[in-house]
Amino acid sequence: MTGIGIGDTFAGAAMIDAASIRAFATLAGDMNPLHHDDQAAAAGPYGGLIASGPQLMSLLLGVDATHFSALGTAVGLGFDFKFVRAVPAGTRVILEWTVTGCDYKPSLAGWIVGVEGGVRDDAGTLYVSARGSNLVRERAAASSRAAS
Repeated sequence: MTGIGIGDTFAGAAMIDAASIRAFATLAGDMNPLHHDDQAAAAGPYGGLIASGPQLMSLLLGVDATHFSALGTAVGLGFDFKFVRAVPAGTRVILEWTVTGCDYKPSLAGWIVGVEGGVRDDAGTLYVSARGSNLVRERAAASSRAAS
């Protein structure tokens, strides 16, 4: 597919601060004190507030969705995540993906695009590793079907 090649990388960045940790955990219904309570979190195993896993997954998936939807009509097919270490409040993270495969699937009228990625800080510390696949269809094909 035009615009997608094996080895291509794309990334975003986010600041994981206490306010975003609390807000996301509240929206997700995750009331773990490690995401809300400064005193409880300080006494816990990480010494302070940490991001919830779903917050990091959402940010990483957002980078994937934004990238591929700029190239065509795109949907995620499935993703796996491994949480390597906790992300403390005040950490700037890099959310990066690399394209690992791109195969046309006629039955879906689109490309299955494999990706591997992760969440790291500016020093390169890995917090989350991930892999997944997307279905990406060229826009012209999608608009011609809609016109029929």
